[in-house]
Amino acid sequence: MKKNSIVIFILVLSVFAAITNEMGIVGVLPQITEKFQITTSQAGILVSIFALVVALCGPFVTLIVSGLNRKALLLFIMFILTIANTVNAYSQSFGLTLLFRIIPALFLALLISLAISVAVKLAPVGQKGKASAKVFAGVTLGLVLGVPVTSLLADQFSLQAAFLFSAFVSGVSFIGIAFFMPTMPVEEKMSYGKQFSILGRLPVWLNLLTVTFIFATMFSVYSYFAEYVTQISHVKGAWISILLMIFGLFGLLGNFLFSNLLQKNLVKTVMLYPIIYLVVYGVINFAGMYTMPMIVLIFIWGTVHSGGLIISQTWLSTETADAPEFGNSLYMSFSNFGITIGSSLAGWFISQLGTGSLLLSGMLFALLATLSIVLKLSISRKNSVESYSK
Repeated sequence: MKKNSIVIFILVLSVFAAITNEMGIVGVLPQITEKFQITTSQAGILVSIFALVVALCGPFVTLIVSGLNRKALLLFIMFILTIANTVNAYSQSFGLTLLFRIIPALFLALLISLAISVAVKLAPVGQKGKASAKVFAGVTLGLVLGVPVTSLLADQFSLQAAFLFSAFVSGVSFIGIAFFMPTMPVEEKMSYGKQFSILGRLPVWLNLLTVTFIFATMFSVYSYFAEYVTQISHVKGAWISILLMIFGLFGLLGNFLFSNLLQKNLVKTVMLYPIIYLVVYGVINFAGMYTMPMIVLIFIWGTVHSGGLIISQTWLSTETADAPEFGNSLYMSFSNFGITIGSSLAGWFISQLGTGSLLLSGMLFALLATLSIVLKLSISRKNSVESYSK
């Protein structure tokens, strides 16, 4: 039992390492632009291309390797993460850095899916849900600690130190999996057809659309957090890392808050979430130019932001319970597709209209998320009425 708890902790650490690798780049975009002498929107490609690769390749990679030993796969992924971050620590070419962003992106969805399935399998009876929640906590911790620590290391030491931090955490996870995780061959492989069959349901696609728009709402602005608070809110240096830390810490509060709200009323919570985000962005759009009000707003923004992780995953899981591993890979795929279109549109807004226009992209996606939820609920209600009338 104790060894299983250690394995679950290592899985959380692995997810933390992966999210730090993916999103840590957000806090170091200013250093990236300076090192390679490129524009902010060009540096933002490092965010959007990673997410695009996850979106396009994640479910297919998960299906292809669905019959392989779970321990071997996890070891392979953590090895790739360690090597990729080490290469980027010493890279002097933006093209090389971009390449070693793409390679680990191929396996992010697979890592999250494996971590959840292994944690649930190792958890004692009655603790399966908590084990899954712990794995998702690795995502939050990646945002709470990974992103600000990466930003702080880049600001106080060097960009190289930031990448080496991610390489170190990935390496520790690799060692932990190697020594503590039991070998886990697949006992009963679910057929490709059965897993793919969930994509034949309209409600699944509508929920995936909501996942996409919610993540686009969240990350269209968050992807350029450092740029916005530097250029608009006049925050400099180490204060960016401090604000990222505050953002993340209040994100933990948001996880707890929205998790409780989901248990009380799932539909209302999902429905209200993008509306709340729309209001938050609207207020920041008017007050974000003032340093002290912006600092206060970051408390609220961080609380609301992290709620999107658990809200969107819970919303999708209501339609994919019969193929959970494939469903989790779809969640990672479409959430990263949301990050891609969100960060890409936001980069366009910045290049065409200036950094001050950034909030407009987030508000646009919040409206689209609201519409997608309303559409899903309307169709579900109509189908229920028709079924009852028959």
